[in-house]
Parts: sequence; C-alpha cells; structure tokens
Amino acid sequence: MMKDEQSAGSTFSEFLVTEETSQNPVVKAGSCARSQPGEVCLHYQVAMPQPASHLFEVTLAVTGIQPGTSLDLRMPVWTPGSYLIREYARHVQDFTAWGLSAQGNAVPLSCHKQAKNHWQVQTRQFEQISIRYRVYANELSVRTNHLDITHGYFNGAALFFYVPEKLAQPILVTIVPPHPDWQVTTPLETVPGQHPTFLAPDFDTLVDSPFEIGNHQLYTFEVSGKSHQLAIWGEGNANADRIMRDTQRVIEMEARLFGGLPYDRYLFLLHLSPQGNGGLEHKNACSLNYPRFGFQNRDKYNRFMQLVAHEFFHLWNIKRIRPLALEKFDYDRENYTPSLWFSEGTTSYYDLLIPLWAGIYDAQFFLNNLGKEITRFLTTPGRKVQPLSESSLDAWIKLYRPDANSHNSQMSYYLKGELVSLLLDLLIRTQHGNQRSLNQVMVQMWQQFGVPEIGFTEDQLWAVIESVAGLDLSDFRQRYLHSTDDLPLADYLEPFGLSLQSDLEEGADLPPYLGLLVKQEHGRDLVKQVETNSPAQNAGIDTGDELLAIEGLRVTAEQLADRLRDYQPGSQVQLTLFHQDELKHCRVILEAPKPTRYQVIPVEQPTPLQKQQLMGWLGTMP
Repeated sequence: MMKDEQSAGSTFSEFLVTEETSQNPVVKAGSCARSQPGEVCLHYQVAMPQPASHLFEVTLAVTGIQPGTSLDLRMPVWTPGSYLIREYARHVQDFTAWGLSAQGNAVPLSCHKQAKNHWQVQTRQFEQISIRYRVYANELSVRTNHLDITHGYFNGAALFFYVPEKLAQPILVTIVPPHPDWQVTTPLETVPGQHPTFLAPDFDTLVDSPFEIGNHQLYTFEVSGKSHQLAIWGEGNANADRIMRDTQRVIEMEARLFGGLPYDRYLFLLHLSPQGNGGLEHKNACSLNYPRFGFQNRDKYNRFMQLVAHEFFHLWNIKRIRPLALEKFDYDRENYTPSLWFSEGTTSYYDLLIPLWAGIYDAQFFLNNLGKEITRFLTTPGRKVQPLSESSLDAWIKLYRPDANSHNSQMSYYLKGELVSLLLDLLIRTQHGNQRSLNQVMVQMWQQFGVPEIGFTEDQLWAVIESVAGLDLSDFRQRYLHSTDDLPLADYLEPFGLSLQSDLEEGADLPPYLGLLVKQEHGRDLVKQVETNSPAQNAGIDTGDELLAIEGLRVTAEQLADRLRDYQPGSQVQLTLFHQDELKHCRVILEAPKPTRYQVIPVEQPTPLQKQQLMGWLGTMP
C-alpha cells in the first residue's frame, strides 16, 4: 500500500516523557511529531542500561489523548516476512503507566491486561501519559531481539506496541545506548538535529525498520547513484570488501531486471553467529544471519551470496509486489494467502539465477545447486501429501513448527515454489525461443502491482503469467499448485540440453531401502525420521528410538549404510533399539534401493537449438 510521504515533513512540538526509577518517575524533555493540530503524538525511547540483563527498557510517551478515555495498546503477534504467530508479548514485563499533570507531577495510572498481547490504560484527566515496560531479548535471529554486552538488535514488531486506531500516524524513536561509543544503525531517517532520534511515518514502517546498536563495523558504498550500507556485527572470516563488491553485482543485476532501484538508501545488516543461517527482508533493508566462518569456503560463500540475492529480491517481490492478503497487515492474527509459493518460491528461484548472471559463480555451480534442490524435493515424501497452495496457507501452523511427521506430510512452499517457478520459466522460454521468460512476468507484476503498491489476487497473478506465456495454463495451475501430481522436471529441462539423473541410474552402490534417518547426538544414535510406508515404519520403529544393533552386532549412524549393503532387497533383518527406554527387537524386510541424489547434467550431444536455448537461459555453457 502507498504511504503518505508528506508525514516526513511534520512539525515538532515539545512534550514530556516520564522515566520510572525505584522511587518516583523522573521527568525528561523530548519531542513529538505532529502532522495535524491536535493529533496524538507517539514517541518511543529505547534504553538498555544493563545490557547483560538482556532487557530493553522502553518508554512510550503519548501526548494529545482525550482525557477520561482508555488507551488500548497491542503488541504484534508476528512480523511480516516470517509467517508464524511468535507471541512477542511473552517477553514483556514490568508494564506501568503514568499521567503527567500540568504542574509536571507524574501520577500512576490504572492499567490492566485484556488479552495475551493487549493492555488497557485508564487515562483519567491526563492528556499526556507515559507507558514503561521491559522486553527480554536473548534470541539472536533475524525476526526477534537480542541484547548483550556486545550489541543491541531489535525488530519493531518484537519490541513496540501499537495503538490500533493510530497505525497511520508518525512515530518517533529515541535510542539511549549504554555506552557513548555505541553507534545506531537503522534504515529510518534521523530527525534533523536530534540524533539519535528517528522518524517512522507510520507503524508499518517502524515494524519494517530493524535497529542495530553497538560497535559494529559500518561500510558505505554507492550503486547507481544510491547509497548503501553494510553493517557487520560479530567476529569471523567475512571480507567486507569482497562482500560489498559482489553485493554490488547483485544489486546491479536485480536493478537491471526491474528497471531501477525504488529507494534512496538501503541497509544490509549482517550478524555473524555460531550457526545461524537466515534472512528477513525489509522495504529498505535486510537482516542476514550467517555462520561466522562461512565466508572463505567457496561453496559456503556462494550460498551466502544466494542469501543476499534472495533478501534483496524481496524489496520488489513481497515488500512492494504483495498478495492482496498482505496489502494491509493485521498484526493481531494470521494473514492467510495462497501465494507464498510466488512471493518466496519464485524469489528462491531467482536467488539461484542472480549470482550466476552477476558472474559470482559459474553455470556448473548453478546446476549443482539446482540438483541439490531437486534432490530435497524428490526425497521428501510430503510432496505426495500437501499441495503447494495448501502449503502456503499452512505456513502459520506447519512450516516453522516441524515435528516427527513433517517430512512425510508437508511440502515447503519455498522449495516446490522454486521448482514450479523453474518450470514456468522454462515453459515460457521454450514457447518463445528465449524472447520471453519469467523475467517479463516479474516486470509486469512490478509495474501493475508493485509501483502503485496494490495487492494482487491469485487469479490476477495467473492472468499476468498467462499473458506473458501466451498460453492457457489452467491445467498447469491445477496440477502443480492444487494437486500433488509429479513435477515434469526432466521434460522441461530437455529442450535446454539438460537431463536429470539419479545416483541409482548412475549405478551407485546404494544400500537396500530401510526408510530411516539416524543421527548421533550426545553419543547416542537416534532415529530422527521414519519415512511413511517404509520397512522401518511397518516394523514399528519410531522417531526418538535409539538404534543399537543389526542382527545382534552393534551399529552406529555412521556405519548403518555400509552394514545394510551386506544384505539384499527382500532380506529380513533384526534391528535392536531402545524404544522409550525399553529394549526392543524389530524384524524389518528390506526393499530395493531408492535414489538419494539427483544431478542436472548436460546431454552428451546437444542439438544447436538446445545449446542456443541453454545460452539464452544461463548466459553460459556448463
């Protein structure tokens, strides 16, 4: 949806903020943004006086409210870009409210919790009130908050309350760092002459603007006349110059696709952590979390650049080209859409292509990674159970909450959406000799829905796809979005001189099929997955069981495949396990081997047309 750009030019008037001490509130001066006379002013102050406590201390000053009314405050239960009810209010504590009299006295106000994320304050006769609360922040992810002695990081949805009827009003945020040398980095604009106070034109923008506070490394570079920042927190082997150079290539490639950059300034915020791997898109920024030593190994670095390409692509696809259900956010409940396959899956397809087109890696790496994605898809039994459109709707209850049966019953809209996007791209390219592609779909969606920021429906999306393809795709849509039909991957790759080959077809020495995934944890070999209708499931083996022996001889997770090679399909084998601490002997009947890996490889003698098609798609030969 379009934002009111004029709010950035609001006037400022003085107001008073209260800060509670152990004795009495302390009155401090501040400023409030008003765009209309008599408008309610909202000003947050975020302090972190004891970072080791992991507690952000937040004060919300509200000025201009109607005396004698109640003020309702709600904390979001989710954040855009991460489709799970995360119950951010569970980290809120020490909620209090104060009214400020004309004489400057702070008077405690009655406040009551109405629901899990809903507080109500009785304003009495006061036009100026101050709400004070603390938020526990000790989860380092791109969608939560983290505060320790090294830095403070927060997302708006996980820290700030909103006033339901005031979502469109401007909001000020003042940061009070615990140390004078800590810097503040955020995509929000600074209020002139009032650093570190920042202005958000509305609550949506506040939620969409992460903050990093600390001694992080901060680099600035320019692309296409636009300013970009790279902020890196944490220790590791990241090379900032290399990251900026390759990020510039990604920016230029995606800008060329969409015809420019729709912002004045963009922030890449990178956290180096022990084992994190994820990102969260924002309209003018992205948060990235990556393993601290994941930048020297070529494959790991290339995957990092895919993450950069993915989150940056989102500034168009999802932040501005949005499904209708996400045009206006409801922060109080789930926002359902069947189109996450396009918003996330198509973005995943392009995060494979963009670094290739940008020259960061070659066609062979692209095909290797495509093979890995296809392997994940074809070795997931849940693809036969959950249709792609249903996967999008079920994100709120399934994708982010995996359980023992997830592998058997679910299909990721990221993964299958990526492969459906691949099929659409190859279909359009084949139909039009590479003169049209999925690129034209993205550009048309940008012009029709992204530029005016109006939400699209699923039917409108498919109307655009069909107009570019010049085909009736109703059968394609039904089969690959709304049913569990197999994706014809090999058929669509063939016109480009590529074939899909499994390790079984290659003659790999695969063990008989058991249907178990066993991993060692804390010295125990534990069953992590049991495939549906597999020999293991039919024998009563369950996730959480501890594997001990095959035919009375000890076996480990590492040895399992080799030990199974000693038997033929159809053999009956005894497995010994601990099941809920009870020793258990299971007889399993092994089945014929199943593929465990797929590769996308060039055909031996491609035709001139196949070569031409492949060059038109990848821009190079593998």
